[in-house]
Amino acid sequence: MISLGIFSGLLGNLSEVSVEELSAQYGSYLMSNETITTGFKLVRDTFVVTDERIIIIDHQGVTGKKTKVSTIDLDSIYEVSMETGGTGFDDSELTIHYITSPYYRANTISTATYRFEFKKKFNIQSFYVALQTAATQNRKRING
Repeated sequence: MISLGIFSGLLGNLSEVSVEELSAQYGSYLMSNETITTGFKLVRDTFVVTDERIIIIDHQGVTGKKTKVSTIDLDSIYEVSMETGGTGFDDSELTIHYITSPYYRANTISTATYRFEFKKKFNIQSFYVALQTAATQNRKRING
């Protein structure tokens, strides 16, 4: 497992939602001994970063009562890219590439990408650095 204490130091000033609020609202989605590090609310959706994974909570429908919950394991992330907002209506984006296969060293692996969109003026550099650090550690572990 990756040591992701880097999230607590790097992301403390970027949290839009307090850990207490996230725990109260989404604590039921946590595995035993899993702890929330940080989280962000994006319009109707939320994503929670724990010491194990990123939990994506997608509220759907007109009322937002229908909810889709997805997980991206932090140890499956192998590449991260960032694009800051430009002039006009461009938002900032952070894209992660991750392995979806249960066996990371298999001959054939499946991968996916997920793109997070932030408001243009939101500084995503620290979040990028934290995820890129994890991705670099993952590549060394997987290929080592």
